[in-house]
Amino acid sequence: MRMKSTQHYQVRAEIAKAIAHPSRLLILDVLRNRSLCVGELTQLVGADQSTVSKHLTILKKVGLVTCHKRGLTMTYRLECSCLTRFFDCLESVLVSNLKKQESGVRG
Repeated sequence: MRMKSTQHYQVRAEIAKAIAHPSRLLILDVLRNRSLCVGELTQLVGADQSTVSKHLTILKKVGLVTCHKRGLTMTYRLECSCLTRFFDCLESVLVSNLKKQESGVRG
């Protein structure tokens, strides 16, 4: 197996950093089901529009979401459908860790 370049891992790290924020995880999770505009995402995230727009810019920059204009509104959608498997993996780790913690408390 050939090693990937340092630059390749730097780009991977940028994508991981883009995901590594609770609000951005929520945005990605919601966009798995449907396209939404900034206003709708603002309500779901519970942050102001400028903050949500910054999160969307970060996600768009690394290629995880795309946007398109619908009338006067910019609508965002998930670009990377493989995130569903990633979220399933995260949930599996989360549940496993919770079970370990619970058994440690009881044992």
